Amino acid sequence: MSPEIAESRYVSLTTFKRDGTAVATPVWAVEDDGELLVWTRDDSGKVKRVRNGARVTVAPCDVRGRTAEGAEPVEGTARLMTEEGGLRRVRRAMARKYGWQFRMTDGGGALLRLGKRPHVGIAVTL
Repeated sequence: MSPEIAESRYVSLTTFKRDGTAVATPVWAVEDDGELLVWTRDDSGKVKRVRNGARVTVAPCDVRGRTAEGAEPVEGTARLMTEEGGLRRVRRAMARKYGWQFRMTDGGGALLRLGKRPHVGIAVTL
C-alpha cells in the first residue's frame, strides 16, 4: 500500500453500481495488517454497492473528495466486516489514527441511537 494512501487523512473510495457507474465518496481510512479499513453506516450506499460487487478504487483526497494532484486511483477488492471481532478491529484502528474525533463520532452516535451501532467495516485489499 502506498504511503500516500496509508497516511492520507481522507481517501476517495470509489464503489460501482450494478450498471458500472462509479460513485466516489471521501472517507476516513486506516491501514491495518495490509488492508485499508473504512468505518461506515450499514445502510450507506457504498455498503449496498460493495454487497453487489467487490471492485473498488481508492486515492488520497481532501474532505470534499478532491483527489490529490497527480494521484492515480488504485484498484482494490472490498469485503464487508460485520462480525464483532472485525468491528472491534476497525474501531481500534480508527481510534488509533483519528483519536478523539473518531471516539466522538462513534460514541456520540451510539448515545443518540440508544447504544445501537448500525455500522460495518469495509476492508479493502489493494
